[in-house]
Amino acid sequence: MSEVSRARDLVALHARSIFDRGLTHGSSGNISVRLSDGSLVVTPTGSSMGFLDPARISHIAAEGHLLSGDAPTKEMPLHAAFYDSRQGTGAVVHLHSCHSTALTLLPDVDSENVLPPLTAYSVMLLGKVKLLPFYLPGDPMIGEAIRGLAGKRSAVLLANHGPVVAGKDLMAAINAMEEMEATARLAILLRGIAVNKLTDEQVGQIVDRFAVQWDD
Repeated sequence: MSEVSRARDLVALHARSIFDRGLTHGSSGNISVRLSDGSLVVTPTGSSMGFLDPARISHIAAEGHLLSGDAPTKEMPLHAAFYDSRQGTGAVVHLHSCHSTALTLLPDVDSENVLPPLTAYSVMLLGKVKLLPFYLPGDPMIGEAIRGLAGKRSAVLLANHGPVVAGKDLMAAINAMEEMEATARLAILLRGIAVNKLTDEQVGQIVDRFAVQWDD
């Protein structure tokens, strides 16, 4: 089996899992994986992550043109921006997951670090999560905003839209995405309650122990 076929099968498998567990819905969300030659396997535009045909998943050349499969997601600018600006990115996942999106609607979140430090794993897997402004879906300006972070963030939240996470491979990106959604859910469940968040010292220990990119 070719690298392209294996990547398509892997994307379809994980996309179905994401869909079945309610982390995405309808035709929302998209996934990309970078192959050894720099080309990308990408979920097609208008497709449901729960019903992907692996053979129709887009294969995009490193230069950006379609090699095979259906036309790719209109959100290619945000995927390309992470690959171009963050070294070591092997996969990008973008969802419209409910709790993460809900955080972007609240008026008093810290736009530089949207997720409160509630658990060690949210710090370990996500670092600081930047809130980006609202852009129309597919707007190339989303990509420019991600490039403007100069590779210093592996995860962002798009206002009134949803989360985007980059990882070294697909499993890493999905694990980080699930951690974001779980932490966002905790943050909303505990909203208005005085909670024992991780202290600055504890966050610093996690950052040092697990080599988390944290400082701007």
